[in-house]
Order: sequence, then C-alpha cells, then structure tokens
Amino acid sequence: MNTSGSGNITIVKKTIRATLVFILVFHLASAQDELTRIAFGSCNEEENDDQMWPDIVAQKPQLWIWLGDNIYADTHDMNFLKAQYQKQKSNPGYRQLLSTCPVIGIWDDHDYGVNDAGKFYTRKKESKEQLLNFLDVPPHAPVRQHEGAYSSQIYGSGSKKTKIILLDTRYFRDTLYQSTVSGKRYELNTTGDVLGEEQWKWLEKELAEPDVALNIIGSSIQFIAEDHAFEKWANFPLSKDRFIQLLSRVKPKNTFIISGDRHIAEVSKINIPGLPYGLYDFTSSGLTHTWNGAVAETNRHRVGDLIIQKTFGLVVIDWAGANPKVSLEIRGKDGFLYQKFDVIFNLK
Repeated sequence: MNTSGSGNITIVKKTIRATLVFILVFHLASAQDELTRIAFGSCNEEENDDQMWPDIVAQKPQLWIWLGDNIYADTHDMNFLKAQYQKQKSNPGYRQLLSTCPVIGIWDDHDYGVNDAGKFYTRKKESKEQLLNFLDVPPHAPVRQHEGAYSSQIYGSGSKKTKIILLDTRYFRDTLYQSTVSGKRYELNTTGDVLGEEQWKWLEKELAEPDVALNIIGSSIQFIAEDHAFEKWANFPLSKDRFIQLLSRVKPKNTFIISGDRHIAEVSKINIPGLPYGLYDFTSSGLTHTWNGAVAETNRHRVGDLIIQKTFGLVVIDWAGANPKVSLEIRGKDGFLYQKFDVIFNLK
C-alpha cells in the first residue's frame, strides 16, 4: 500500500495546528493593553530533572524569553539536536509554562551546535530550522525568510507598546582568537564583527520605530561586562563601539538589554553620550546549573552584587507614570528574590 499521501496529510495537519496555536497565543499577547511581567532565562540542561518551571509559572509571567543554551546538544547531528529539543519540550514543567504564556527566544552556543561557535559552524542553517520548530514559529514568519535567527515582536498597544528585539550573536559572528595567556581565554578580535551587515541594518530600523514605549534587547552574550575572560561583546571592540554609537545616534526610547550565558546573575550599567538615560544589561543564568562555590569576578560596571545561584530574570513594568518604571528582579527557587533594581527612564 502507498502510504505517502496519508503521511503528507499528517505533516500538513501538524503544521496547520502549530501555526494556529502560534497565531492564537501571539494574538492574545499582542492584544493586551500592556505587558507588565516578563520572565527570561538561559543555560538549561534538558537532562536535568531539577528545572525551575513551577517557580517561574508561579510568578505569573505574560511572556517567557529564552536567551540561549536552551538545551545542551553540542552536535553536528540534526537528529540528535531535534531529539534534545523534544526532550525539553516534553518536560511537564515546561509544558505548564507553554500553557501559561507565549514563549519566544534566541540561541547561544550549546543549542546552536558547538561551544563558543560563530559563523563557520557548518550546520547553522539546519540548526536554525530546529530552533524555530522548537519555538513553534510558523512557516511564513519573517524570521524564517532571512539568514540568521534574529527577530522582534511588539506587545501591547497605544502608548504602552513593548518591543522585544532578539539579536543573533552566533550566525554571523567572526572568529574568536584563543589566548596563550594563563587565565585569559580569548584575545581581542580588533577587526571582527558580531552581527553581520544585514542584522545591523535591521537593528537600526527596529530601534528607530517611533511609537514604541519600551525596547528590550535580548543578547545571548553579555554586552556591558568586559573584565571577565569568557565570551562577551568586548571581545569584538569594533562591534561593541558600533552598537554604542548606534544607540547614541538613534536615541531609542526607554531601552535596556537582557543577557545570559554566564551561569551567574548580575546587573551592569554604563552611560552613553547622547542617550538621556543609563543603559542596563540584566544578566540571568543559569536555570539548572551555576558555578561551584563562591568565586570573585571583577566587573567594573556591575551595580549591586554578583549572584552565584540558579536564577531566572523577571522584568516588572509599571506604566502608571509618563515613562515606564522597570524593576529588574533576580529570582531563584521558590521565587526567592536575590536582588532588585528599579529603572526610571529620564527623557531630558
């Protein structure tokens, strides 16, 4: 018997079902008057049974953002990558989250394919397909129409629109130069790029949109911190400076960064010439594992303490004033609040 026709029908039905679910969830989120509770996190081992989804769901987020290392696959085998994504997606706690709020995200290295990998990873196109399938992104979504996995979404309406901009710091990123100095993993790549020209053009257009009240930029790697030895924007000084100059020139309204990767939590801050408010980078990582024991790490831009615990980030937005007041909350098991920062944007 020829069963290829029935198989194709099954595939079509699954595609339609996934598309309808995504459209319904996206519509419900976008139709809200305002987005007030956003949870995010990174570095989640799918094989680990001790995941924090019940603690996250208890915070009643209206949106969950993956910031990379959503699974730990480290592979060129797309069947294995798909299986690990499916394992995470089948986790009962994560399925509870999926039924609670929309989920969006971007990758980092271990779900991209290889530790600290960049543009020369040979399976990046196939890996992107697996990521977007994991996130239930419909077939005709804009992110599926271009190279790389960067994307944006707008939630809310009127004067209370929040834009989430998710950067792809893997697909186009130039080579990291290994260091021979003890305790230093990488040397600066003084001519290298992180985003690629098309993503830079897209980012400028996204930040220049005038009727967005709050911009949240997701970067899998830290943007502000520059003293540690690991992956960071500071390893590519031309790209970091280009980003700063872009913010200084465009002056996007009420903007901050969220990041992951480091298996720690902290908040960093810098002032940018021409930008009428300080720029924060809120790092939360990891969801299932962190460093063993207390370790001192310098970050000249850190505000508050270095948190070496399993954490997730919670962004709470108060729309009552002329500008949104944003609380950055570092939370852990049982919702424990390790640290909180209130950001009040000042438009001079």
